[in-house]
Amino acid sequence: MSATRRSADGFALQVMVGLCLIWGVQQVMIKWAAPDIAPVMQAAGRSGISALLVGLLICWKGGWDQVGSTWRGGLLAGALFGLEFFFISEGLQLTTAAHMSVFLYTAPIFTALGVHWLLPSERLRPVQWLGIFLAFIGIAIAFAGGVSWDNLDHRMLMGDALGVLAGASWGATTVVVRASRLSEAPVTLTLFYQLIVGFVGLLLIAILSGQVTHVSLTTVAVASVLFQGVVVSFFSYLTWFWLLRRYLAANLAVFSFMTPLFGVTFGVVLLGEELSLNFVIGAVLVLLGITFVSAEQWVRRHLRKALGQP
Repeated sequence: MSATRRSADGFALQVMVGLCLIWGVQQVMIKWAAPDIAPVMQAAGRSGISALLVGLLICWKGGWDQVGSTWRGGLLAGALFGLEFFFISEGLQLTTAAHMSVFLYTAPIFTALGVHWLLPSERLRPVQWLGIFLAFIGIAIAFAGGVSWDNLDHRMLMGDALGVLAGASWGATTVVVRASRLSEAPVTLTLFYQLIVGFVGLLLIAILSGQVTHVSLTTVAVASVLFQGVVVSFFSYLTWFWLLRRYLAANLAVFSFMTPLFGVTFGVVLLGEELSLNFVIGAVLVLLGITFVSAEQWVRRHLRKALGQP
């Protein structure tokens, strides 16, 4: 029998603020360390470190016995996970960390579309369709750097597109987990598949593209990889899954939208990035749309209260 999940309380809010701070600064760390170590090498390094840590955790708590029934879904989820971080790595060389923070978190939109077609029990409701519409309108506005094509920053536009592709890959990873036997596997095993396959794939890409030589073990480079591998990919992901087992996912989803806000803030404050008006307007619409999709029940409940309905 599954444990009853409760509404988010003050403790959950405090933990979510901490997690969103960690996730929000992630893109900034990657871009900050890029001159010393190629972003794709950072992604490979973080995946390798966290895969080792998660593997040791599985050895301690168990879970390897389910490999025989889950490895196919695990390989696919891992490939998509690696693809996500490849798009992030390449995109951050073209666009700002602030832009990447927003476009990466379009993932719930793609997850919702995927499960709508694959899982009859999770069909999209009208409020969620409205959210998808708002999100894609927001993406279009954020992409529009000017009235004419000549005024667009084509380099940034390509980086932003890679950010959306990263979000789509993340969303597809979630769909694979939800629609395969991974949905019944231990969280640690599912995470291990993503990390180990991502590590191998990203390292291969780095070798084939020659980026494996773009590594200088400076303090910034080492700190970035260790932060991503230990704090982000290991500690924060396991904490997030722990919260999902105890609190309602819709409540946590609302709090998680602090992440791109933190990401944008860190990009502006720490990296001196500038924000255009069209990006700010588009980002607001994207975040509003994601809220409608991921926290539909929460949105619907509050709309009823606002309209005085029971």
